[in-house]
Amino acid sequence: MDRRVTPELMDRPDADPAELRRSLGYIRWVNRRLGGRWAVRTALSAWSKSWPKDRPVTLLDIATGSADLPVYAVRWARVRGFDLRVTAVDNHPVTLEAAREHLAGFEDERDAIELVECDAFGLVDRFGAESFDHVHAGLFLHHLPSELRVMTMLRMIERLGRAGTAWNDLVRSKLAHRAIRVLTVGKPEMVRHDARVSVEGAFTRREAISVAVRSDWNKPVYRFHPIAQRFVLYTDLPIAWRRS
Repeated sequence: MDRRVTPELMDRPDADPAELRRSLGYIRWVNRRLGGRWAVRTALSAWSKSWPKDRPVTLLDIATGSADLPVYAVRWARVRGFDLRVTAVDNHPVTLEAAREHLAGFEDERDAIELVECDAFGLVDRFGAESFDHVHAGLFLHHLPSELRVMTMLRMIERLGRAGTAWNDLVRSKLAHRAIRVLTVGKPEMVRHDARVSVEGAFTRREAISVAVRSDWNKPVYRFHPIAQRFVLYTDLPIAWRRS
């Protein structure tokens, strides 16, 4: 089955705020139970082998949603003695407001996370090339309607992160299609619609690796979570730390 992209209801500027918050709550559950934290942890585990402990490490999180993965990343790093600072961006004002509300409950982590409203395709202009140590984009690229847009975004991610990048997303498969219908039974319309079209717009292993390589990602590593039907594709450039 070919990749098919349908606009998601949560991306609409006039999305109902209450429904959008419910959808963000569902995504937090998915990240917690179905591979989001696993994907971030996989990338952090690889990157942190080269991290210094005498200065902060910076991470850009694109399309941050509730900023739940930045909270997890900061906590993961602190337990291991690292000072991780996250810039979490999203272009939907209601989503960012929901992120602020979510962060309010995490007193120990929120000071390390900055929320910024910005379109993803304007990030290089906003921050500059190699302005972060690492860049992560989760459950975002399946929203993009064409391979050209996906490649453009991947190239921008590669330009922004000087020591490593990560892309985590859904896998497009028959199993994922069946699973998402079961997991969203009884959920609100926005959740059911967006979950279904997210899988339809997702990527096979071959597609993800191919588009990353053609977008100049340096030796990307692909990891797959078979139960969650989710993948993470990351690069690791430890030599960047020796140049700093």
